[in-house]
Amino acid sequence: MVKFVLLGGAMIIAAPALAHTALPSTSGPQAPAAQVPDRGAGARAPAGMATEALPPSSADASQAAPAAAPASKAEQVAQVVDTEFPTYDKDSSGTLNAAEFAAWMVALKTVADPTTKADSPALKTWVGQAFANADADQSKSVSKKELNGFLSQGG
Repeated sequence: MVKFVLLGGAMIIAAPALAHTALPSTSGPQAPAAQVPDRGAGARAPAGMATEALPPSSADASQAAPAAAPASKAEQVAQVVDTEFPTYDKDSSGTLNAAEFAAWMVALKTVADPTTKADSPALKTWVGQAFANADADQSKSVSKKELNGFLSQGG
């Protein structure tokens, strides 16, 4: 009987530590966190139990600032375009010509695949097709709006 009490106590103390060693899943829904009863303002955690390992109580959660909703893909693309557009718009025309667009697309492709060779015929063909797709109004230049649309649809 004493063995079962000691084993049960050890499991209760070890459970929070074991719960924190599991890796979070990157696919599918997450399981809800275990709820720990609120002990009140003056209550203390049991001896040997780290208080920072405990999840926040519902009272703590209501006082926390609401988390910002994750930005949509289009919003993320728009932020990147707004930030990076001036870097690639070398002539400050407000649009990207074919060479400026190609420099940006080669940079993006190189980040995605470091083995990309900027002078390869396949990459040049891909960039040409990408420019034609991005230049929706056939003006031989790509505006921020066109670039946002092109990159939001997956490039």
